[in-house]
Amino acid sequence: MLIYLDNSSTTRQYDQVTDVMVQVMRDTYGNPSSLHSLGIAAEKKVREARKALAAVFGGTEEEIYFTSGGTESDNTVLSGAAEAKKHTGKKIIVSAVEHPAVLEPAKRLEEAGFEVEYIGVDRQCHLDMEQLRRALTKDTILISIMGVNNEAGTIMPVGEIARMKDEFNRVHGTNVWLHSDAVQALGKVPVSVKKEWCGVDFISASGHKIHGPKGIGALYAKKGLNLKPFMVGGGQERHMRSGTENTPGIIGFGLAAKIALDNFEDRRAAMTAARKHLLEGIKQEIPDVLINSPEDETCCPSVLNVSFMGTRGEVILHTLEQDGIFVSTGSACSSNKKGQSHVLTAMGLNDKEIESAVRFSFSEFNTVEEMDYVLDKVKRAVISFRKLGSFR
Repeated sequence: MLIYLDNSSTTRQYDQVTDVMVQVMRDTYGNPSSLHSLGIAAEKKVREARKALAAVFGGTEEEIYFTSGGTESDNTVLSGAAEAKKHTGKKIIVSAVEHPAVLEPAKRLEEAGFEVEYIGVDRQCHLDMEQLRRALTKDTILISIMGVNNEAGTIMPVGEIARMKDEFNRVHGTNVWLHSDAVQALGKVPVSVKKEWCGVDFISASGHKIHGPKGIGALYAKKGLNLKPFMVGGGQERHMRSGTENTPGIIGFGLAAKIALDNFEDRRAAMTAARKHLLEGIKQEIPDVLINSPEDETCCPSVLNVSFMGTRGEVILHTLEQDGIFVSTGSACSSNKKGQSHVLTAMGLNDKEIESAVRFSFSEFNTVEEMDYVLDKVKRAVISFRKLGSFR
């Protein structure tokens, strides 16, 4: 038996996505910039994928740019906004729990002379909105707040922040931009700039988080904003992202995005049911646990973070792996770095609470029946290591 509960790290690619990518690599292999029939056929399929992403974001085809992934999209916005607006202000606002793809370019901008203010969170990773309000000044050029936190699963109030930003701009005559890293949010919470996220200027997304291919991402950039390109060269993607298009990846991402939009409610319901069943079982069957994710509607249905006190999360992870269960102790993108989770640290957890944390992350393919098996194996692993005193 294999039960995959590390979907926040990456997802299993849809079979339909794999099939269409193989077909493209075999038959539609022309360069989308070429003028002959093979190039035109490839460009047509790229355009269809662009329309699929535009439908998810509620934007237009002209507002979608393909990148190599969420990291490049994030870097493009932070570096591009700083370059475009450095003469009007030098303050950037981010949350303390952003993905390294935002925090690292923010750190570079600090080194280059920009001011970066990091907004804190509470014990369940809810953003300190009062600090954010105080942080907004006339020198602010960009706010970057993720849609869903990748470790705790907390849904950030992006729509509320957008309204705050628009009101600030109206009152003060400023032009603060708002970016959201939606890598964990896409396909799990609504991200339409016509509805819930009205007022958001830039959105980053990644294919492999929604059962699409790795190595492909997208950037929504509101029309009319003068964002400076991060990758320059041949002028592809309307000069925003040079480099020959990853045609199979783009088309696979487009199909995955279409499936995510078409099956949105069913996918959420499946994840919600699996997460709720496992959460309730852990609380009932395993003593001395700390639920780090919110237990209300402010948590994305795809993530559950739990500290099993008296254990080490890494040991639990490898024990579960022997039973065919795959989980995580945090963000895969930072798991090779030394030190503790910056997210759980920002949330105020102590060393033992962080070291004993395990992240379960769900997809539409997980079932309630699987969670009974998972609960049994987690309970056995925790009891066993507590008896052995492995934490000491």
